[in-house]
Amino acid sequence: MHDGSTDGTRDDATLTALAAMGDRDAFAELVERHGPSLYRYAARLLDDRSQSDDCVQETFLAAWRGLTKFRGDSSVRTWLFTICRHEVFRRSRRRNDDLVLDVELDEVRDQIRDLRADPARTSEAAALREALDLALRLLPPRQRSAWILREVEELSYEEIAEVLGTTGTAVRGLLERARTALASTLEGWQ
Repeated sequence: MHDGSTDGTRDDATLTALAAMGDRDAFAELVERHGPSLYRYAARLLDDRSQSDDCVQETFLAAWRGLTKFRGDSSVRTWLFTICRHEVFRRSRRRNDDLVLDVELDEVRDQIRDLRADPARTSEAAALREALDLALRLLPPRQRSAWILREVEELSYEEIAEVLGTTGTAVRGLLERARTALASTLEGWQ
């Protein structure tokens, strides 16, 4: 049977169709393929390793349960990110923190400055990545979510709009504000 791929791997649509018929191995492939991306997304929003693990597990559990209802109106990846976003926001409401991380602007800027000035750093790229993670914590949740989906997970504006339940125009605005805030926070790295 030809599954639409040229390199021997099965595409998401094929895996989803098989999984919807109860093929656990096909679903395991989807988990292996998309789990790391979903974890990165949840971890940067929740800032809690345990909560992020649980969130991704719940995302896949919800996806497994909902496979027969998946119509394919979006890509499987977008569908999974949407489920994950709902789970992230559900968890944050339960914790009553609205995804606003407990950080102060001056404290983050000091930490970023310390990272930049530390000659013991083995890699400037690693220090920049750590500074970026700190700066992301200052963004409002929807800006942070849009930025991660675009810059880390490389979703299109339309896919991000679908995940966030908004429009492409709104996504452009969220990303512009996020980029401006990050540039300001990370000005010492330019």
